[in-house]
Amino acid sequence: MGFESALQIVHEDPAFVVVNKPSGFLSVPGRGPDKIDSVTTRVRMMYPGCIDHPAVHRLDMDTSGLIVVAIDAASQKNLSMQFERRETTKRYIALLEGVLEAKFGTIQLPFRLDIDHRPMQIYDEIHGKVGITHWKNLGVTAGRTRVVFTPITGRTHQLRVHAAHERGLGIPIVGDPFYGSGTGPGQMKLHACDLGFRHPTTGETLAFHCPPTF
Repeated sequence: MGFESALQIVHEDPAFVVVNKPSGFLSVPGRGPDKIDSVTTRVRMMYPGCIDHPAVHRLDMDTSGLIVVAIDAASQKNLSMQFERRETTKRYIALLEGVLEAKFGTIQLPFRLDIDHRPMQIYDEIHGKVGITHWKNLGVTAGRTRVVFTPITGRTHQLRVHAAHERGLGIPIVGDPFYGSGTGPGQMKLHACDLGFRHPTTGETLAFHCPPTF
């Protein structure tokens, strides 16, 4: 799914750029000519001298919000290590399909890739790796609950599984095509609203905020 609108740049730096990725848009190119358009593809086109593989981390195609992309190799390595070592800060806002009564908590669920239904993840106490997420209920409007997620780990589909699974919140995220009632890309209401990391060159602590449109 491509987007004709320009990529929204939140912050520019010689070492990196921070982008507000729309829901339904790829973070990195997928397989096939119809999946070339992505955040990193456009950053490479926009910034001459950008390295061939500038991705530092990813957001699911259906997730919107803040993503940082490196411009040079040293910055890519530095920022990637910050994410790998969990030295970054991330917060997400989501709308759930129903009413959540509880006010806050922490979810710890072991899950893994469902090899028969990629890229879906399934609960598995034996072979799964534990994902950890703190969450807070922000209120209910029109039968939908707004929550803030603070992931401690960075597993694939972690927030989506933690929201939908009965051992998590038990309520899917609105528009989720894998774990909820979404029917296509660009519908899911999960947004990376806050992102913090150290500047790869100066070491300065940086924090970025981008509110959701929902």
